[in-house]
Amino acid sequence: MSEIVIRPARLDDAAEIAVIYNQGIRGRNATYETEERSAEERRAWLAAKDNHHPTLVAMLGTDDDAPVVGWVSASDYRPRECYRGIAEFSVYVHDDYQGRQIGRKLMDAFIPACVDAGLWKILSRVFPENVGSLALCKAVGFREVGLYESHSYLDGVWRDVVIVERLFPENVTDPPPDPAEW
Repeated sequence: MSEIVIRPARLDDAAEIAVIYNQGIRGRNATYETEERSAEERRAWLAAKDNHHPTLVAMLGTDDDAPVVGWVSASDYRPRECYRGIAEFSVYVHDDYQGRQIGRKLMDAFIPACVDAGLWKILSRVFPENVGSLALCKAVGFREVGLYESHSYLDGVWRDVVIVERLFPENVTDPPPDPAEW
């Protein structure tokens, strides 16, 4: 396999990000989402991102036209100002490249990017059956903080989710960072 290169996502990555996300939607083991995304929708999503919510891609090789084989992104946790330093994250790897440590490489670059962005915590909700994602989260320092039982109904079945979080103590300051300065 070629070298895996991690870099910030660009607008021209939207189509490949959509393909990978849609695989996760169809697989029914990574998201409650059921509506597939278009390249145009993912392009608009990328364009709306701010500097406090990193989005990175994993490329298969060093060429500018190398294929994107995975992505990770932070998004708003809640709209209230007091939660501005907390983000939810999602990480997806192309079906053909799972099990090759691409998720780990993405997370190893994503965590410092979140610290640099001023976030003090990232979290996610993971299906208990998604043992690969749970293992990845544990390997990069997340802790399981709970279980939402019957969190949502998907394909005729109530599904639970495990809540995971990682705190960035270096960004937990007294007083907290002023969001107006972001």
